[in-house]
Amino acid sequence: MKFAQIMLKNSSKLNIPKQVDRFSKFSPSPLSMKQFIDFGSANACEKTSFMFLRQELPVRLANIMKEIDFLPDKLLGTPSLKLLQSWYAQSLMELVDFLEKDPDDKKILTKFTETLINVRNRHNNVVPTMAQGVLEYKEAFGVDPVTNQNVQYFLDRFYMSRISTRMLMNQHTLIFDGSTNPAHPKHIGSIDPNCDVVEVVRDAYESSKMLCDQYYLTSPEVEIKQVNIKGPSDPIHIVYVPSHLYHMLFELFKNAMRATVETHETSLHLPPIKVRVSLGTEDLTIKMSDRGSGVPLRKIERLFSYMYSTAPSPVAEDTRNAPLAGFGYGLPISRLYAKYFQGDLQLYSMEGYGTSAVIYLKALSTESIERLPVFNKSALRHYQTSTEADDWCIPSSEPKKLGKYEFSV
Repeated sequence: MKFAQIMLKNSSKLNIPKQVDRFSKFSPSPLSMKQFIDFGSANACEKTSFMFLRQELPVRLANIMKEIDFLPDKLLGTPSLKLLQSWYAQSLMELVDFLEKDPDDKKILTKFTETLINVRNRHNNVVPTMAQGVLEYKEAFGVDPVTNQNVQYFLDRFYMSRISTRMLMNQHTLIFDGSTNPAHPKHIGSIDPNCDVVEVVRDAYESSKMLCDQYYLTSPEVEIKQVNIKGPSDPIHIVYVPSHLYHMLFELFKNAMRATVETHETSLHLPPIKVRVSLGTEDLTIKMSDRGSGVPLRKIERLFSYMYSTAPSPVAEDTRNAPLAGFGYGLPISRLYAKYFQGDLQLYSMEGYGTSAVIYLKALSTESIERLPVFNKSALRHYQTSTEADDWCIPSSEPKKLGKYEFSV
C-alpha cells in the first residue's frame, strides 16, 4: 500500500468519531407506512430518495453507534463486537461520502444504489455476530442483573435500528435498481399494499410444519378462523411488509409446534394449533393458541430476553440445517418487528395447559409509523450503572422466623 493510501486510511479512521458525533446530534425522522406507499407508487423519484437517505441513514447509524460505546468494555473487547463496529464505521463513512455529491448526476445515483446494496450485504450477519459477542461475553465473565438489564435495553434498540435502516435500503434498491420482483409485481419495494394476512399465516405454518416434520417426524394441524369488521366473509388485507409478518408467525409456529409435540409425544393425536385473525377499526390482531403445557408466569418475560433460551444452544459448525430453536433471539426480535410499526407481540400462558401468542398491528397505514431509537440524555441514563437497592421486596422461599413463631404472608 502506498504512503498516500495509508495516510488516507488513517485519516478516515480518525474522522469516524467526529462523524458519529456530528450525525448523532440529529434525531431520526420516522416514516409512516402511508408515506412509504405514497412515495413508492405515485411520486417515486430517485433524486428525492437519494437526498433523503444520504442524510437519514448516517443519522440512524450514528445514533445507535453512540450507544454501542456505552456497552461494557469487556463486551466491546470481544472479537465479534470489534468486527461489528468495523462494519458500522465503514458503512457510515461510505454513506457520508455522498453528502457533497451532485444529485443530478445519474452516475452518482447509480453508485449510491450500489453502495446501499453493499452496505446491506455487509450487515447481513449483524444479528448472529452480535449474538455471538454477547454469548462470548456471558460465558467468559458471567452476567450481573444490572449489566443484563443494560444489554437487554441496548439490544432492543440496536436490532430495531437495524430493522429500520434495512427497511430504508430495501425500499430504495427495490424501487430504483430496475429489477422488479416478477413474483410480486404489485409490491411497492418490500411493502404489499394489499397484504393477505391469512395467506401469510398459511405460508408460515407450512414452512414450520416442514421443519417440525424433519425433526419430530410429526406435526400438529392448524385451524384458522377470521373475523372482519367490514364483513364476515371479506378477506383480511392490510398495508404491510409480508416478510416481517412471516418472520413473526414462523417463529411463533415453531415454538407452538415444538411445545405441542414434546408435550404430547405419547399421544396418538396432537391437538391442533388454533389461529384467530381479527380486523377491527384500529387493530389487526392475530392470536395463536397451542396446548403445549404452557410456562410459569415468572418465565414469560424471560422468553423475551436475549440472554435466555428454552432450547439447547446452537452448534456453530452445523450450518447445513436451520435448528427448530437457536440462540433464543427469535421471540425478542419478532416482538421488535411487531413494534416497528407501532404494534406489539404478547404472550399469555396457562401453565399445565398451553400458551397464546397475540400479534397486534395497526389496521391503518397512517398510524403505522416507524418506532425508532434516539440517543439522548434519557437513553444515556439507562447505561449508567445503578447500585441503589431495589424499591420492592425480594421474595424469599423460606418464611422469616421471629422468636418461636413463623410468619409467612
